[in-house]
Amino acid sequence: MQDNANNKLRNEASLNMTSLNEVIQRAQTRLHNCQNKDGHWAFPLEADVTIPAEYILLNHFLGEINDVTEQKIATYIRRIQNPDGGWPLYYGGKANVSASVKAYFALKLAGDDPKLPHMIKARDKILANGGAKESNVFTRITLALFGMVPWRATPVTRIEILFAPKWLPLHIHKVSYWTRTVTVPLLILTAIRPKAKNPRKINIDELFTKSRFKENYRIDNPTGHWIGTLMIALDRIARPFDALVPNYFTNKGIEKGVQFISKRLNDEDGLGGIFPAMANVLMAFDALGINKNDPRVMTARKAIDKLLIFEKDEAFCQPCLSPVWDTSLATHAIIETDLSSGPRVLGNNSASKACEWLEGLQIKDCLGDWAVWRPNLRPGGWAFQYRNDYYPDVDDTAVVAMALHKTGDKKYEPALQRAAEWIIGMQSKSGGWAAFDADNEYHLLENMPFADHGALLDPPSIDVTGRCISFLTQIGYDQSHTSITKGIKYIKQNQETDGSWFGRWGNNYIYGTWSVLSALNIAGEDMNQPYLKQSIEWLQSSQRDDGGWGESCDSYWAENDNEKLATKFNSSLPSQTAWAVLALMSAGQHKSNSVSQGIKFLIETCKKNGDWDEEYFNAVGFPRVFFLRYHGYRLYFPLLALARYRNLEQTQKSHKIFGL
Repeated sequence: MQDNANNKLRNEASLNMTSLNEVIQRAQTRLHNCQNKDGHWAFPLEADVTIPAEYILLNHFLGEINDVTEQKIATYIRRIQNPDGGWPLYYGGKANVSASVKAYFALKLAGDDPKLPHMIKARDKILANGGAKESNVFTRITLALFGMVPWRATPVTRIEILFAPKWLPLHIHKVSYWTRTVTVPLLILTAIRPKAKNPRKINIDELFTKSRFKENYRIDNPTGHWIGTLMIALDRIARPFDALVPNYFTNKGIEKGVQFISKRLNDEDGLGGIFPAMANVLMAFDALGINKNDPRVMTARKAIDKLLIFEKDEAFCQPCLSPVWDTSLATHAIIETDLSSGPRVLGNNSASKACEWLEGLQIKDCLGDWAVWRPNLRPGGWAFQYRNDYYPDVDDTAVVAMALHKTGDKKYEPALQRAAEWIIGMQSKSGGWAAFDADNEYHLLENMPFADHGALLDPPSIDVTGRCISFLTQIGYDQSHTSITKGIKYIKQNQETDGSWFGRWGNNYIYGTWSVLSALNIAGEDMNQPYLKQSIEWLQSSQRDDGGWGESCDSYWAENDNEKLATKFNSSLPSQTAWAVLALMSAGQHKSNSVSQGIKFLIETCKKNGDWDEEYFNAVGFPRVFFLRYHGYRLYFPLLALARYRNLEQTQKSHKIFGL
């Protein structure tokens, strides 16, 4: 009788492995089919409604209306509208006033009649939340450029700040790279104050509770700190003198701004590789009267149009392109499917082509903005986009370098050495790593009215720190090295009370905890230590009844542990389930019920074409401000988790050393 039971269990295990192998094969085939001929992957990257809306607004500012494209974008905007009439910052989120104002304005510019039901619902929702006057600073500047609000609705900004010496608290290189690239052309616009061409003479008077020029435009204190109150007072004091600044200084500031932009224009990949900066550049060029046939203008336009994603009946504009990130993560998944007993030279042509493509994009000759604070550091990083030489990031660099190292191919050693040198040099004094800048922790600046979007800086983060530790230890550094010691100390100091870690660039605590457990495992930390056991228990306790894990973007608003647990787990997602399973396997939990149930969830939810469904946003641009949906996450992360589980099953070990 017992023998029969054991045979049944063995048969069930065999069936599970058969299913596992079938799903891995389907997913791998799917991933292969998405690969470009030159070896790289580039999946769509979707943001909230503001980006496609701003694309339409840009066209109408310039007077360059493209009805065919705009109608497709309008279809997309209508589709993602909330049932209550507003537009959220992420799928399933609450309506956001600024996003809703931009979406409504874009639809009206594209030709939607305000009397249509979806426009009435949108207007009612916006007015119920105070109207367009409650928009954030960036939205108000956009509205001012269209003449929809007076310039007094925006904080005082001066282009002359570009002349500020480094010792001043306010300096252009004391903010994040994205703030820098967005702000410099924006300062040109606020200096010139051009009026949008707006050929159809569309207005949004109906989004204001009273005449838009009689509204009381409150300038908010972003932090509530007394320094913020002081800065608002200084803003009020400066206003009467704003118009008295001699044009000479303003013009010199504009010249310096143009020099900054021209140096970093980045060909058809655009300033900073991000849409808001690209759009501001194009509007600034127009405001300066630069001819549309000027090569700089034509190139800037091409950079923006490359961000469009067209589907059958609709289109949307991406915030940027993510080929290096997609390719490096997809390569890890492909390598894992072929990995049986540690690193080796690949026989897999798909991964080999990807690694060759990645190696060719290492930035070796450009001292980017990061060099302002690290002038003696040799470049050696990778950017997120196809090209963005002034702005490589250590997160991409670590993930790319780990993939190259996993091949075991000696030809990549020079690239790995340069990457390690650059990453070590980019470590902040706190022991953590930020994405783009070192020691970018000038939190005083967050009190400025201009900073009400809450995304001014690029301070160190847990997930990036974990990735850097993973890479450095993978290539041979250990805890005797100062960088590793400081990094682990930073991680320990920033653990949440429930055992999890905050995820800066992915949703949220699951992502952060996965990044940490992977890093500490490969760094040789004893997973039986109380603080790590607490982390493991937290992951296991947050597993859903269906075996998966899921975390809403709502968790970024959690103010304490109880609220966090209440808002966090809405439904299971393939990518987040994969992160949780990968984390637990790194922590030696391969044989646990939590892992087996997570693997079962991934097997059962895989579609016949080898893909998974995932509508929810799975990543972050800026917490509470800007969220992202990586369309590739639902494919390569589950494949990585399933392949790793299979490898552990085949080797019959409790766990292996994995940094990712």
